[in-house]
Amino acid sequence: MNSALCLHNATILTGFSIMKNCAVYIKNNKIADVYNEDRFKKKTFSPKVKIIDVNGAYVVPGLIDTHIHGIGGYSADKGDYKDILGMSEVLAQHGVTSFIPTLCTATEEEMLKKIKAVIKAMGKEKGAHILGMHLEGPFISHDRIGAQPADGVSACNIKMMDNFWKASKGKIINMTVAPELPGMRELALFCLEKGIVLQAGHTNATYEQMIEGMQVNIMHVTHLFNAMRPLHHREPGVVGAALIHPEISCEIIGDGIHVNPNLIQLLMKSKPLSQLVLITDAFELAKTDLPENSEYYFNKCFKRKTDDVIIGSGISMLDGLQNLITFGVAPEKAIRMAATNPARIMKQNNKGSIIPGYDADLLVLDKDFQKLFTIIDGKILKEKTNESNHKKRL
Repeated sequence: MNSALCLHNATILTGFSIMKNCAVYIKNNKIADVYNEDRFKKKTFSPKVKIIDVNGAYVVPGLIDTHIHGIGGYSADKGDYKDILGMSEVLAQHGVTSFIPTLCTATEEEMLKKIKAVIKAMGKEKGAHILGMHLEGPFISHDRIGAQPADGVSACNIKMMDNFWKASKGKIINMTVAPELPGMRELALFCLEKGIVLQAGHTNATYEQMIEGMQVNIMHVTHLFNAMRPLHHREPGVVGAALIHPEISCEIIGDGIHVNPNLIQLLMKSKPLSQLVLITDAFELAKTDLPENSEYYFNKCFKRKTDDVIIGSGISMLDGLQNLITFGVAPEKAIRMAATNPARIMKQNNKGSIIPGYDADLLVLDKDFQKLFTIIDGKILKEKTNESNHKKRL
């Protein structure tokens, strides 16, 4: 029988509103109720219910990273399910309760190996939930390849895509593609039928090619501003299309390097809040000490020493959330970008908000938005700091 938990005297950021002096009641791995402190004081709880006074701390939806290659020395691109499980544990320690392992472009054989590794890991997590997988390629542009391996880039190939789909057992959640590629319309229609969220990224598409992509539901943009045709006053390109059309949603890497904080402020003014998704695009060295003689160097993001190409960030989603708030984004808006919006856009309809009936995946933060503890499936995550220490910090 699952134990119940009630967090009270909390400031709750539901994903849509701020609720002060409130309580969250959790039962059977779900959010059972949300109510004010007066109602909490009048309720009678079973002795089996663990009641925690969080002393005004923030209770927010667990963070959801929809674009991450690795963290803590673990990588989704090794094709080893143990690495995916390692990511799950490390991410949970950093406030992430669900994630979508992102697989870099590779040959068909290598992609299949990586896809099968994710499938083997699903259901065995000891930390953050694995929602499925994100394929960042292989149907992308050589002109905007970024740090992706060139030998993995492929022309549109529906047979290959079908092989990916079958190997994934229907767990490809999202996929980055270049809308301008010949044959993309047919490939997109195939993916649309399967329910895959298509993202424009690593693309040199013109504005008109982006419009054609929108016609077949390429409505999300991978790490906006990075690895794509930039905005030009005579050719709006991919960036222009994202700014012009409010119906297009887009990812934003929150390290303050991939995207200038002032541009994030511009996005907050020009795009509906519901269309902005915070991501890390982190890779395996994130949250680790960079080894001596590494081929990379680090300043909030990793770059290759050979050509100065950015290959990914070194942040966690919690770092990104804190950065957004530092950049001037209101906390309730930052939470929407880090949890509520990614859940909705990736069709995870039971996650990302504090609403009765939703999964009890939560994060408790102090007044400075530092993590106090994480709750996954209604249970407080075990960490090096024990529960008594949590209470002292509260």
